[in-house]
Amino acid sequence: MNAPPVELIEAPAAAATGGGESVQVRVLLQLRELILSGELPGGTRIAELAIVERLGVSRTPIRAALVRLEQEGLIEPLPNGGYMVQSFSERDIADAIELRGTLEGLLARLAAERGAPAVVLAEARQCLAGLDAVLATPQLNDEGFSAYVALNSRFHGLLCEMADSPTITRQLERAAGLPFASPSGFVVLQAHSGRARDMLVVAQDQHRQVLDAIEQREGARAEAIMREHSRLARRNLSEVLAAHPSEAHSGSMPAIRMIRRRR
Repeated sequence: MNAPPVELIEAPAAAATGGGESVQVRVLLQLRELILSGELPGGTRIAELAIVERLGVSRTPIRAALVRLEQEGLIEPLPNGGYMVQSFSERDIADAIELRGTLEGLLARLAAERGAPAVVLAEARQCLAGLDAVLATPQLNDEGFSAYVALNSRFHGLLCEMADSPTITRQLERAAGLPFASPSGFVVLQAHSGRARDMLVVAQDQHRQVLDAIEQREGARAEAIMREHSRLARRNLSEVLAAHPSEAHSGSMPAIRMIRRRR
């Protein structure tokens, strides 16, 4: 994302692209957190203009973020325009994450057992090298987090290519549209904090482990790693709850209270 331009004349365009992507990621995080915090509760109608005024950004990143949130199953389009915030429960989220982990685990096992194409494995290694570079800094800025989201999505896409199973991939795409089930459906109230980065480092280690298992043709191991990998999303939600216990208990964050783990 912050690669130096090849020629001086290309510098402004490259900078604009990186800035636009970081704004889009920031808007996506803010909207996702408004839903999670209960400031935009289930049933609330979301209009582009209202969000533009609230966040102080242009319509372009707002539209991109709304499309992404629809794909994640957090909002749904309304017939007369705009979107409505979906209602979801703890069980909905847990089941969605478990389903994604099951399907990605199956894809990883098939990739290992069938033998992944060398060219796709090479692309995956390059992708992980890019993620290593992003995580080399002690704390991510907007551009770094944007780069992580893009590379993480690419790695999960390459996993589908390794397995070469259109049938399972289609089901995975449907599962990723459920609440918080997307591989990049991060829910962090402090996206660039050290704790958030630590969780991404754990995820990156699992990326490397599953790629190694696939290359070594260890299907059962690859499947187990990917199923555990998906559960980081639940740990991520737990971090949000732990970071704001008073709000969760007081009821000022109803959506957080709704997705707390049952005792």
